[in-house]
Amino acid sequence: MVTTLPATAVLGAGSMGGAVLAGLLGPDVVVDGGIRATNRTEAKAGPLRRDGVVSLATETDPGANAAAVAGARLVLVGVKPHMVIDLLAEIAPALEPDVVVVSLAAGVTTATMERALPASVAVVRSMPNTPSHVGLGVTGLSAGSRSSDDDLALARRLFEVVGDVVVVPESQLDALSTISGSGPAYVYLLIEALQEAAVGLGFTPAQAATLVQGTFRGASELLAASDLTPAEEAPAELRRRVTSPGGTTERAVAELESGDLVGLFGRAAQAALARNREIAEGR
Repeated sequence: MVTTLPATAVLGAGSMGGAVLAGLLGPDVVVDGGIRATNRTEAKAGPLRRDGVVSLATETDPGANAAAVAGARLVLVGVKPHMVIDLLAEIAPALEPDVVVVSLAAGVTTATMERALPASVAVVRSMPNTPSHVGLGVTGLSAGSRSSDDDLALARRLFEVVGDVVVVPESQLDALSTISGSGPAYVYLLIEALQEAAVGLGFTPAQAATLVQGTFRGASELLAASDLTPAEEAPAELRRRVTSPGGTTERAVAELESGDLVGLFGRAAQAALARNREIAEGR
């Protein structure tokens, strides 16, 4: 199925902005009116130039950001959080009246952004995660007070080019970041730990990496391919299917459960949420 989007500007096409830009260049995506991207340096802007992409550098063109948003219906703000308000003030006069501005910046609320923009401009906050780089991301979206259902649907289509989308109230966005945002780090930590266990059983580090990383990848793909319903119960059912009564897996799972694995993850998520709030308060 082809995804069609209007003229789109990506301001700050760095890591996450660059991931979305790559998604927009996919074979099943059509951007009517083309893509405009900006970066600070020509060294970063140059490699992005291709058919359908106008890539500008602010170091050589001080008006690059304003030029990029002129005529755009969708503007993705990918600069660092402390730069967002200055950027919005810079582009505000050049924005189309019906534009949707979508921010990637953590900690900058929709209310803060709305105060920096004309009343006709809709604002949406997003929280994508790093697997967006391979088209398997999960993005949280929260609408601002001026965003219509159509505005939110447009932002949703944008992030569906790099994975799945979950729409939540803005009050839940920080909590979402502790799961999908920080979640890849939790998965990598589990992979590290199981690789160390494999080495402890006599496998070489290379063998351990093949065993563990292949198992995680295969298990994730098997879960994704499962038609079990309801979907939220699929992981438990697949676990039961590989856990024979009285067998080795059952013994191992019992050991993991005795360490209160669920409680441990709950405490980890709460710790991340607490730190998120400290950062928002400038601590």
